[in-house]
Amino acid sequence: MRILHVYSGNLFGGIEAMLLAIARQPAACADLGSEFALCFEGRLSRELTAAGARVHQLAEVRASRPQTVHRARRALAALVASGRFDRVICHASWSHAIFGAVVRRAGIPLVVWAHDVLDGKHWTERWARRTPPDLAICNSAFTATSVGAIHSGVPLVVVHPPVDASPIRLSSLERATVRAELDTPANAMVVVQASRMESWKGHGVLLDALAQMRDRDDWMCWQVGGAQRPREAAYLESLRDRARELRIADRVRFAGQRADVPRLLAAADVHCQPNTSPEPFGVAFVEALAAGLPVVTSGLGGAIEIVDDSCGLLVPPSDPSALAAALQQLLGDPSLRARLGMRAGVRARELSDPVTQLQRLHAALVNMPAVPVRA
Repeated sequence: MRILHVYSGNLFGGIEAMLLAIARQPAACADLGSEFALCFEGRLSRELTAAGARVHQLAEVRASRPQTVHRARRALAALVASGRFDRVICHASWSHAIFGAVVRRAGIPLVVWAHDVLDGKHWTERWARRTPPDLAICNSAFTATSVGAIHSGVPLVVVHPPVDASPIRLSSLERATVRAELDTPANAMVVVQASRMESWKGHGVLLDALAQMRDRDDWMCWQVGGAQRPREAAYLESLRDRARELRIADRVRFAGQRADVPRLLAAADVHCQPNTSPEPFGVAFVEALAAGLPVVTSGLGGAIEIVDDSCGLLVPPSDPSALAAALQQLLGDPSLRARLGMRAGVRARELSDPVTQLQRLHAALVNMPAVPVRA
């Protein structure tokens, strides 16, 4: 079965990491072949190509400029007219809104992969509602509960994002080298957050919690992730200001956008992302678990499907004091960190092993309705 994955490709986060995991696991499901159609060239297209995947560039789309939408739709129509693809998967509502009708007209079963919690209010979701898919794949049970806000009655299946859970093992020298690159003592306890620069990811809550731990001299914080849009640049600068105001700037490293996140995770001790709003799933959590890190996050949304007391700690959202207490518990108890870290890799494989999840995807695509739903 040949699948065409359709996506924007202009940013880099959890969806992009998942698509790379699919491209890097061609043997995970021998009956499932994947190609990718993107609107924007960038890191995703480069890394997909480097992984040996076939990438089709459509055209850059600005929804406010109808001519760009028409151009990209014509490119996709020509691509699917080749008859090479058995299914087309539009990832997230933006891709579904822009391209769903093109797939429908081509007579190819249309699948949407829901990566976000839907409420039907955003313009992409209102637009996507016009073209019901034949199947909705959901990245978590939490996300699945929201799909009916747009597509009532559409068949649903939960497939966790495939994540490469092969851990990177660093020698003591390699670990010290990574830390030296980030001006971090070899014996410091490193709390790392690797995520997009979006305020609901809780960077500010983490800084506030760390400020309550100023009297401890044994920790450092790595903020991994760079600004990809102007508003994210402003947000990043506000975090730098906040760290200075809290008098912890000398112990917080803003590492920027990195292509070696697994290496940084392997050199850290605890992963913390205290979301203030529900996470649909949380690829970053699975990546951290795969690296053998205990995960501390807020007990809401898809995160509670990932983190349990075998591999991490859940805290109330927007509660810096509770977060500080959880971090101090982990930093002060090496045996607890070791126990949670030992289970972490197992948990990552249970959740997002690429072979298992791609086989689930194949089964869902084979068994989906044969006749496309008509709008």
